[in-house]
Amino acid sequence: MEIGLIVILCLLVFAIAYIIMLYNGLVNLKHNVAKHLANIDVVLKQRHDELPKLIETCKQYMRHEQETLTKVIAARQHVAEAQSSHDMKALGQAETGLRASMGQLFALAENYPELKADSTFTTLQHRISALENAIADRREVYNEAVNNNNVRIEQFPDVIIARWFNFKAFELLQFNKEELTDVDVKSLFS
Repeated sequence: MEIGLIVILCLLVFAIAYIIMLYNGLVNLKHNVAKHLANIDVVLKQRHDELPKLIETCKQYMRHEQETLTKVIAARQHVAEAQSSHDMKALGQAETGLRASMGQLFALAENYPELKADSTFTTLQHRISALENAIADRREVYNEAVNNNNVRIEQFPDVIIARWFNFKAFELLQFNKEELTDVDVKSLFS
């Protein structure tokens, strides 16, 4: 009888250890998603802080292009609102709008040779382009973390632990189809 009890206790300890291991793995995935979202927030904030400097530099040269500058400012605000609410769908749409308005701004800069030659403008343009690349990279890492989390909470036996402890799926950060297509550079200059 003692050996049977020892075997049952060993199986019970193993089962508890396995459940703890699954739970900890799910917690790790959940926090990875939050960490990667925070990393996106850092770069979005940096870009958010750089855009007013770029707009101010452009205002000095582009007195007749107020509508384009206003669009960039409004798009920047939409991104900030979506970012603060952590609404991934709204953030994706706002990002698409901001990228389009920034594309128009950079295209208009082509009409102002003195602006293109301005070192502040050039520095800010390169900085914002670098931030755009960083956002794209971090968005990819975030979506990978979301995918890993979402797959794990649906797989057996993790699904049991996920449901028991109320682990939720996260929403991917996706962008409008317009952003995924090639940019018509010719239309930006007309």
